[in-house]
Amino acid sequence: MKLAYSPHKINKEEFFPLNSDVIVNNMEFKERITTGGIILRNDNGTSLGIRPRWGQVYAVGPEQSEVKVGEWVLVAHGRWTRGLDIEDEFGAQTIRKIDPNDIMCVSDYLPDDQTFSDAVHVEKQVA
Repeated sequence: MKLAYSPHKINKEEFFPLNSDVIVNNMEFKERITTGGIILRNDNGTSLGIRPRWGQVYAVGPEQSEVKVGEWVLVAHGRWTRGLDIEDEFGAQTIRKIDPNDIMCVSDYLPDDQTFSDAVHVEKQVA
């Protein structure tokens, strides 16, 4: 299948977010499988996919002093933009702008538990 467009080609050295903006990549939106084999669907516009997500900091604005490029940040659900497909010296990837006020945690590495919770949402059953 051929895409309707190709990723935007950028040079990371010439890419500058404004003010205190934070740009991330490597956010996961796929379905998850528990250790017991239960498939948890991805975010499909319902409450099933509502959870914070980890992203790796791709670039920061000149006024941003709380996070650095390369760190992993946990962002509150929905506090990011739609993805922009780019291609740089590291290959094709998707970047997103996040709300720096909704960064919940910062880590030097991607934690094993990417869901940040063991809770599973159950829809209300109608009798």
